[in-house]
Amino acid sequence: MGVSFDKIDGATWLKFDIQPATNPTPEKERAARLVDPGFGRVFTDHMAVVRYDQAKGWHGARVESRANFPLDPALAVLHYAQEIFEGLKAYKRDDSGVNLFRPDANARRFRSSAERMAMAPLPEPVFIEAVEQLVRIDRAWIPGGEGSLYLRPFMIASEVFLGVKPSAEYIFAVIASPVGSYFKGGPAPVSIWVSENYTRAAIGGTGAVKCGGNYAASLRAQAEAIDHGCDQVVFLDAVERRYIEELGGMNVFFVFDDGSLSTPPLGTILPGITRDSIIALAKDSGTRVREEAYTIEQWRTDAASGRLKEAFACGTAAVISPIGKVCSASGDFLISGGAAGPVAMGMRKKLVDIQYGRAADPHNWIKKVL
Repeated sequence: MGVSFDKIDGATWLKFDIQPATNPTPEKERAARLVDPGFGRVFTDHMAVVRYDQAKGWHGARVESRANFPLDPALAVLHYAQEIFEGLKAYKRDDSGVNLFRPDANARRFRSSAERMAMAPLPEPVFIEAVEQLVRIDRAWIPGGEGSLYLRPFMIASEVFLGVKPSAEYIFAVIASPVGSYFKGGPAPVSIWVSENYTRAAIGGTGAVKCGGNYAASLRAQAEAIDHGCDQVVFLDAVERRYIEELGGMNVFFVFDDGSLSTPPLGTILPGITRDSIIALAKDSGTRVREEAYTIEQWRTDAASGRLKEAFACGTAAVISPIGKVCSASGDFLISGGAAGPVAMGMRKKLVDIQYGRAADPHNWIKKVL
């Protein structure tokens, strides 16, 4: 089909044309932006872009100045929401090198999301190479300390056509945003609102896919949580409205008095990479981990009896967030007095130390970019 690929170690790679920005952000201005970048509001100088059409396949791989896309009003993504994305981070090591954490897992999930959304699957090596090339050219944007460079790979349907069908053209791109520590002064326990009016996903739907539509559908429930004075929303299953599924953008774990952990099973929830990493690290230490259904009624009962010792949410952005209070129309309850627990905080430290290269990496999760 006219696709230009290189073969490296038996894997398929596109050659990336590297075109450095002609007017990069001056060093003094960049340093000022990195003092307190917040989350997702400051962006680096470059982006990686690869395009797809049915005649050429994946082609035109470039790293270039970050710029707007010209969008036709009839672009397929604007009408039928064929769109997927990922989130991962680059971390600066103490020796000034740079780590990526499990980019291969993000690449696999991205491909799975594309297949579910009837989009052209991107070869996993191309995903990883695009991320690495962007990190290399924008490494000066990686904050020190507990900061990191948040990477947002995404793909949109770019065919100009109003018929209801899978697009014949796509744009894959990676942008980057320097972020500070998610929690100033350390992770504080969050309060969550149990959504009884809205559900996130049903069996056979797109709950396991990282697509924008899932997040758009969660925003009203998140607004309801804020209206009730809570930080986050937690969703129940779509059938019985009893079983805990996940928060608006994070998976959830429960810690019991026998030392075991439990987390909702996959199927209608996102297969979180942080979730999977926590399960692996817990098992390494001999902790029993169950992936099983858990009802809101049981959560309330176990918190009251003391059987439940901790609960925490997890995801790429915050790593681990202790849950201190659960609110609902049926009444509120505290978990361990509303304080951050030792299991959540210990697990967070283990994970962060691996990400920054401060601890051994028993599962070969780290990919050194520089």
